[in-house]
Amino acid sequence: MRAIAFVFLSMVLGASFAQEASFSISVVEVTEQIEGPGIQSFVSARIEDKVLFLGGRTDGLHRRQPWASFQEVGNNTTAYVLDLGTGETWEASLEGLEVSLFEQLQSTNQQFIQNEGLLITTGGYGYSGQSQDHITFPGLVVIECEPLIEAILQGLSGDSLLEFFHRIEDPYFAVTGGYLGWMDGVYYLAGGQYFEGRYNPMGPDHGPGFTQEYSERIKRFALEETDGTWSFTALETWEGGEDLHRRDYNMVPQIFPGGVNGFTMFSGVFQISEDVPWLNSVNVNEDGFELNNDFDQMLSQYHSAHMPVYDEQSEAMHTIFFGGMSRFYYNDGELWDDPNVPFVTTISRVTRHADGSMTELKIGDMPDLLGSSAEFIPDPSVPSVFSGIIDLQSLPEEPVLVGHIFGGIESSQPNIFFINNGTESEATQRVFEVYVHNGATGIEEVPVLAEDYFHPVLYPNPSTGEVTLEFRSPSADEVVCELHDSTGKFIETLVVTDPVSDWHAYKMDLSEYAAGIYFIRLASRGKSTDLRVVLQ
Repeated sequence: MRAIAFVFLSMVLGASFAQEASFSISVVEVTEQIEGPGIQSFVSARIEDKVLFLGGRTDGLHRRQPWASFQEVGNNTTAYVLDLGTGETWEASLEGLEVSLFEQLQSTNQQFIQNEGLLITTGGYGYSGQSQDHITFPGLVVIECEPLIEAILQGLSGDSLLEFFHRIEDPYFAVTGGYLGWMDGVYYLAGGQYFEGRYNPMGPDHGPGFTQEYSERIKRFALEETDGTWSFTALETWEGGEDLHRRDYNMVPQIFPGGVNGFTMFSGVFQISEDVPWLNSVNVNEDGFELNNDFDQMLSQYHSAHMPVYDEQSEAMHTIFFGGMSRFYYNDGELWDDPNVPFVTTISRVTRHADGSMTELKIGDMPDLLGSSAEFIPDPSVPSVFSGIIDLQSLPEEPVLVGHIFGGIESSQPNIFFINNGTESEATQRVFEVYVHNGATGIEEVPVLAEDYFHPVLYPNPSTGEVTLEFRSPSADEVVCELHDSTGKFIETLVVTDPVSDWHAYKMDLSEYAAGIYFIRLASRGKSTDLRVVLQ
């Protein structure tokens, strides 16, 4: 038995892309029969109807106090198998495995990817009994999914499962909060950080202290198996500096214009100049990476469940983000800015169009504050193209179950970080089915408009000449402020902002211009909006 669908989402594109196909999605909570393990920031793999879960944490959002944050008791030391057909769940303790392997498998924020029947994981952060400290684990693990699942179904656990795990220990893999991709035989370990010691929001030199170093690179490597022994070859590493200074983000497989395969590193944290998320993104293909400053992602910043869909007919690449945490969110139709990056219910869609331009829409809401550190696990029987991207043109018009959303953090309220005592959030057991309705339309979407971005205020208006203009530039990039006449003809540049600040107020003397109607245009990072001003 299932609950009614709580959101029915339209994918109708704007007028300039009217020839593109439309589809909608619905998200349905499974209320009986299927219950997932209560974990977040885990790794997973799916073989037919069986889903394997490893690692992550059994509690909610980490606490601020170093002694209470990322406690060993919250590590997930159990391997779970869930049968989506019957709802049955099996558990196997991993205690008894070789110590280095056992400790890494229970860590949080590992990078992982399923490649056919193998689950590849790297790094992760957590308490190490061997090191007597919290560390980022220096290892890669190759997991044979199908025999491991079968062994768990037979009741095996601990060292009886050892033969299905193959660990390579090397500092090369000591990364947490990054992403792992695979393309044409090459693995891409992108972004993330190295973190050693207790988490402490007061900084590395306060209290117990810690070591933190952002990766700022994309490590490329190949794996090889010879007579049951696995080895890796480090290929060229791409250094990125500030462009790749991001962690806890979403890297999603993409098909770029022209049919080029790759990935986009969406948003993430933190900007170097201040503790707020990045809004730009990074595109990656086999030739390298490129920072995209022409688009700001406003509605999703941290790692969350996400789903890629490609429409070959229109060459539109859609990426859907389910809930999570975001600096920006809608409240009664107005876009709000909260630099504390609260939990949100927002379901959003970013579309890369055939000409390479990108747009973002709010397309619905999760029923509660869900999705953060969760995973969308696709159904392997659904037609797909590169790296599991759903192939829209191969789907029938009737609704198709394309996958499930599992786990993650469920929060009781948007902002809990400063009041968190461990009870305000939890690792959820809720499971959601995701359906694609090819050719269907649904509720109205909400675009992220330029006026929502700038929130401009102009006064007095009408004016005898002197006006005050207030606006924001949340990406901390420069904003160009221009004056245009009533026909739209450019007159002059009034202001180019200082990118250090994100809130601006300027007094402008326009008394030299004749009475009439003018427009003040704000433009930044591909967004622009015009404010009508009347001079008397």
